[in-house]
Amino acid sequence: MARDGIPMLMLIDDEPAQRRLVSALAARAGWRTIFAGDGETAIATLGTQDGMQLDAIILDQWSPDYEPAGLIREIRERRPALPILILTAHNNVAVAVEAMRAGATDYLSKPIAPERLLAALNATISEGASHGELRPLTEKITAPLSFEDVVGSAPQFRAALAIAAKAARARVPVLIEGESGVGKDVIARAIHAASPRHKQAMVTVNCGAIPANLVESELFGHERGAFTGAFDRHVGKFASADTGTIFLDEVSEMPLDAQVKLLRVLQDGEMQPIGARRPIHVDVRVIAATNKRLIEEIEAGRFREDLYYRLNVVQLTIPPLRERMGDIPALCRHLLARIATQPGLRSLGLTDDALALLMQHGWPGNVRQLQNALFRAAVLCDGDALTPQDFPQIAAQIRTGEPIDRLTIRPRAASQPHRDGAGITLFEGDGHVRQLAEIEADVIRLAIGHYRGRMTEVARRLGIGRSTLYRKLAELGIDSAA
Repeated sequence: MARDGIPMLMLIDDEPAQRRLVSALAARAGWRTIFAGDGETAIATLGTQDGMQLDAIILDQWSPDYEPAGLIREIRERRPALPILILTAHNNVAVAVEAMRAGATDYLSKPIAPERLLAALNATISEGASHGELRPLTEKITAPLSFEDVVGSAPQFRAALAIAAKAARARVPVLIEGESGVGKDVIARAIHAASPRHKQAMVTVNCGAIPANLVESELFGHERGAFTGAFDRHVGKFASADTGTIFLDEVSEMPLDAQVKLLRVLQDGEMQPIGARRPIHVDVRVIAATNKRLIEEIEAGRFREDLYYRLNVVQLTIPPLRERMGDIPALCRHLLARIATQPGLRSLGLTDDALALLMQHGWPGNVRQLQNALFRAAVLCDGDALTPQDFPQIAAQIRTGEPIDRLTIRPRAASQPHRDGAGITLFEGDGHVRQLAEIEADVIRLAIGHYRGRMTEVARRLGIGRSTLYRKLAELGIDSAA
């Protein structure tokens, strides 16, 4: 630990702008940053007074004198326990695999999302942190998904999918709320893929990763000479998404002045690039996501109420993984199959004991953390199946009594890990059986979600007539979209 208890970071990068950005983001969490312009300087710095107090290293993938894997190995020889994070602008899983096998702790992509960088840094110094687990390492494993491909059978989750599938066919804005890592981006891509705009572009913008003074230019563009440093005309993200979809991730981080312009786009379909003489018309479907409760942000004065109601035409709440633990077996099989398609990796199984271990974890990072844990285990596994020994960080957290909401973990799921249950809870927290009407309502919601709101199919599969189904919906207070 650095002097005075202030954690210290070394950034190996020769680009001044990148240095300023990383050091500014790290400073938010109380980190002090020192710099090395190349690998040789970094190795020499390890022996200095500052170098001996380092808590983490961030290495830009590009280095003029070292291959990243070679530099990682050399640092590892000198400082075996020092966390090393790789930063790259390239969407290349092969680089991630090579870096991990050389000893890297994490893998981050540009542009850097502030909350993910801070989570990665803070995890390196947290007691009992699951190094290499709660990471955006597997952001690179992306593939278009339809609603049919989305894994999950919990009633709340299927209900959200049913609403999303119906909303996909319309142009209306969609607001997706949920904790970090629950898969809001996956749902957004599925909405776009099922929409009439699926042949057009879907442009993704992480509002939290853009400096506040550049948000308007990034979203709406600017003309040449509009401000100091505007040497060329810049086409904004909304113009790039014209006739398609724009996904505004972490929309709660958007500055208030940019929120005003976004409101105008939603109301009038018009935007005005910085320095432009007149507005331009755009036809863009907006999907927004946030890991915060926007009602609370409105009360705190950080988010406009009128914008909230414009975005919240269709609202989805994606439940955290701890509330749908029964989905873990299917998710593991699905994620391992996707991981196996990446360069340098192969198909792996998962033993019952390993799955039982994963079912005991609280998963604060949700599906993203599960995917990262499986990815890391797959990279380092020498056998044909993952075992509990391939998840040492998860096992350590469970042994140290990591807080877990035990009421959300169903014992049957742990003892029968390969059985994909519907996720319907039969018992109350006090051990008593739930009321039949509540169970029946859950079954109907599950069926509506599973069959994407096709009520004729729902009625047929439940063995009842459509009129009986609609009567039960009214009696149980269930929306047909749920």
